[in-house]
Amino acid sequence: MSAPVLLALRALNLGDLLTVVPALRALRRHHPDHHLVLATAGVLEPLAALIGAVDEVLPTAAPDGLTYPAPVDIAVNLHGAGPQSHRALEALTPRRRIGLGRPELGWPGPPAGELDLLHERVRWCTMLASHGVPADPEDLRLPTPAQTPPGPPGPVVVHPGAAFGAKCWPAGRFAALARRLAPLGPVVVTGGPAERALAEEVAAGAGLADDRVLAGRTSIAELAALVAGAALVVSGDTGIAHLAAAFGRPSVVLFGPVGPERWGPPAGPHRALTHAEVRRGDPFADDPDPALLAIGVDEVEAACLDVTDATGCVEPTPAGTKAS
Repeated sequence: MSAPVLLALRALNLGDLLTVVPALRALRRHHPDHHLVLATAGVLEPLAALIGAVDEVLPTAAPDGLTYPAPVDIAVNLHGAGPQSHRALEALTPRRRIGLGRPELGWPGPPAGELDLLHERVRWCTMLASHGVPADPEDLRLPTPAQTPPGPPGPVVVHPGAAFGAKCWPAGRFAALARRLAPLGPVVVTGGPAERALAEEVAAGAGLADDRVLAGRTSIAELAALVAGAALVVSGDTGIAHLAAAFGRPSVVLFGPVGPERWGPPAGPHRALTHAEVRRGDPFADDPDPALLAIGVDEVEAACLDVTDATGCVEPTPAGTKAS
């Protein structure tokens, strides 16, 4: 007889997946006899493999059209408060439903509003605990990928892009910072294919050679290996910041419309910078949030030197080990 299926939905982006690593591990521990299926973006499968909790990735771009070819015993909504995601999982007719409460849809659980102010990792662990599944939000570290080059010096990773302009620190400031960080290691500029021009602008301003521009040239697996061996990662509030936290690499994260209390790094070799007193708070705006613009190059450089001087070479840890 095949194992019963537990299907967890998180059809979002890189950082979103990494914030539910503790929740997925908690589900694995609590339901060791289930076949754990993660419905998420197919491109994230290499990272899902590192979590040590997922048996199968079901490529899912969005909740609409979610299907699974076998009966689902337990459906877990790690995607949101619904109703779209709740209804998509409801269509699988699971025996048990775990998620944020939507009584009108037949889903028990705590109302989303009660958890909205919690850190994203804590939010989903608290939701699971309300359903009798103990979860530790500090259980977020990933093991070093096999592709990671051994030994120092690792690269200094500068990642200037983000999904929305509100989270993008100016390219000229990233370029000035990249020039100053050269003594820490070889500086590379990362990003997705759509961020290639931005990365080239930063590299040109920093006097970096073309081969230091990796934007659009790395797969998710290659980006993970790069970050896992990095001497330092500097970025806005976007997915690569969560990769640095997952691998315990020194990082400095610049926050604009949304503060670090919701999406910031854990304790460790990480610094979160923002100026909340001038925050506008619109994460979908086209221009940088004032809380981001108020961060100066000197401030970021000081934070970079602080995390690298204080930590030296931070050793990677096995999956399931808490961040220190």
